[in-house]
Amino acid sequence: MLTDMVYNDFDFKIPVESEDYAECSFDVTQRIESIIEDAIQSNRNKIFINTNLHLGLPMENINKIAGPFVEAWAYEIFYNEKQRFDGKYSLINVETRPRLHMADVILQFKKKRIVGNTVTAEVDVKATAEDIEGSGKSPNITSFSRIRTAYIEDPDYIFIILSLKHRVYSKRNEVSSLMDGVMEVVGHNAYDLKYVSKSDISYNPALGTGQIQIRDIHYINQERRTTWEFCQILDAKFLNSGRRDIIQWETMAKRYGWIKEDV
Repeated sequence: MLTDMVYNDFDFKIPVESEDYAECSFDVTQRIESIIEDAIQSNRNKIFINTNLHLGLPMENINKIAGPFVEAWAYEIFYNEKQRFDGKYSLINVETRPRLHMADVILQFKKKRIVGNTVTAEVDVKATAEDIEGSGKSPNITSFSRIRTAYIEDPDYIFIILSLKHRVYSKRNEVSSLMDGVMEVVGHNAYDLKYVSKSDISYNPALGTGQIQIRDIHYINQERRTTWEFCQILDAKFLNSGRRDIIQWETMAKRYGWIKEDV
C-alpha cells in the first residue's frame, strides 16, 4: 500500500562529489569575500541615484528598491575584477542569470584541481538594510525541487549565498542642488549553501514545491557534509513540514529523477 511507504524504501540516486569539493568551495568563498572587501576598502561601495527632487527622498520606503541596485552593484564589481589584466583573484568569467534562475550571477575562477583547471560557482546575492531591524533576515533562497535536482545533476554544484549589508541615505547634489540617494554596501558574508547548518535551514511549504529559507542570514553556523547528506537534510525538511507527505515526495522524485525506477 502507498500509505505504508517510508523514506528509506526508495532506491536513491546518490550523488558523490569530487575529492577536492570542500577545498574548491572554501577557495571560491574566500575569493568572493575578498573581492567584495576590496571594493569596500577602496571606496567603490557606493551607488548614487540622481533625482529631480528638491525636498528629500522617501527614506522610510527607499530600502524596497535597494535590493536590485545592490545586486547590480555586485555583478559590476565581479565584472570589473574579471576585466583587470592583473586580477589577483583569477576570475575568468562572469555571467548574469535570468530573473527566475536560482542564482544571480555565475563566477568561474582559475584553479588547479584533481581534474581540470577551473572551478565554477553560482552566486545568489541577498541585500539587507543595516539600519532597518529584521530587513531581509529570513530570505527565500530557492525552491526545494530545483536545488534538490541541481545536486543530483551535478554533485559538485557550488551554490554560494552572498549576503550584502547596506545603508541608504540622501544628500544634496552640490551641482544641481537636487537630492541624491546613496546606497552604500557596508558589510558582507558568503557561504556555501551545502554547508549551512541544519538548524539554520528552514522549509516554507508555500509556493510550488516549497521554498528553502535561511532562518537568520546575519548569523549562520556551518557544518561540513557530503552532497548526499545535504540532499537528505532537504528531504527531511520537506517531509517534516507538516504539510507534505511521502507520496508527494515520491511524485517529485520520479518527476525530477531523484530515484532509480524499475525498467
